[in-house]
Amino acid sequence: MSEIKKIATRESYGNTLVELGKEHEDLVVLDADLAEATKTGVFKKAFPERHIDCGIAEANMIGVAAGLASTGKVPFCSSFAMFAAGRAFEQVRNSVGYPHLNVKIGASHAGISVGEDGATHQCLEDLALMRVIPGMVVLNPSDDVEAKAAVRAAYEYKGPVYLRLGRLAVPVIHDEENFHFEIGRGELLREGKDVTVVASGLTVAESMDAMERLAADGIDAELINICTIKPLDKDIIIKSAKKTGKIVTVEEHSIIGGLGSAVAEAVSEEYPVKVHKIGIKDVFGESGPAKDLLHKYLLDGEGIYTQIKEFMK
Repeated sequence: MSEIKKIATRESYGNTLVELGKEHEDLVVLDADLAEATKTGVFKKAFPERHIDCGIAEANMIGVAAGLASTGKVPFCSSFAMFAAGRAFEQVRNSVGYPHLNVKIGASHAGISVGEDGATHQCLEDLALMRVIPGMVVLNPSDDVEAKAAVRAAYEYKGPVYLRLGRLAVPVIHDEENFHFEIGRGELLREGKDVTVVASGLTVAESMDAMERLAADGIDAELINICTIKPLDKDIIIKSAKKTGKIVTVEEHSIIGGLGSAVAEAVSEEYPVKVHKIGIKDVFGESGPAKDLLHKYLLDGEGIYTQIKEFMK
């Protein structure tokens, strides 16, 4: 049996920017002295005249991007999620969100899987911060194929987009030839009747592992992949909720304000069912190997399985 291919979504981001750069002369990439880590260095090598290193000044980078967008350029700003969504929040809100400018934010190194960089760099709040900005599209792709499609969709969309990207290489779960991506559309990965599992980002692959464990115990779980956190595909979630009667959300983010909160808001308004949120439980992260942290915080396949099994009791 061949080994499953694994690629970090930050790699997908950098590679797709190069492809888009060949197709669109209005695309410009900005970075905050992290081109090697965010993988925008490949764009810099291919199009040095369209790459701007703003230095360790993320707030200024967002301002520069806003100015470029106002002249008709399509800027992609790149930094760690902690800096792009955290340090530069005011500029994203007031300089990009408020005037609804066509700025794309490529936020890499999100979530606890940043690993050894520790709590200060493990942004567990970015989805909540970006969700609350009016008009902001929030994307959290699950693998290489979805990430490449999401970057392309972000370019084509007219308005601000936040792209959440990861440091850790994750399994490629999609077949590129048969994959179709659309902002605002969820994806049914597995049909089931006992419980609806809604996952996003790297937890999609881990949830697929959990599905196999649950099936062995006789639990028939339905799995939905939500890349677009905002605008949320309420229809696919409510349709599934009507079938199973209960929902579990899984995310590499705080259980406050992210995917779980978005799903709970949606069903409470239209079809109230019990929602159990799996994620980081109102704590900061810590330094350690990414896979060890995912295991400790119960976000690997085993941990997700254990929590769903307990919920089903």
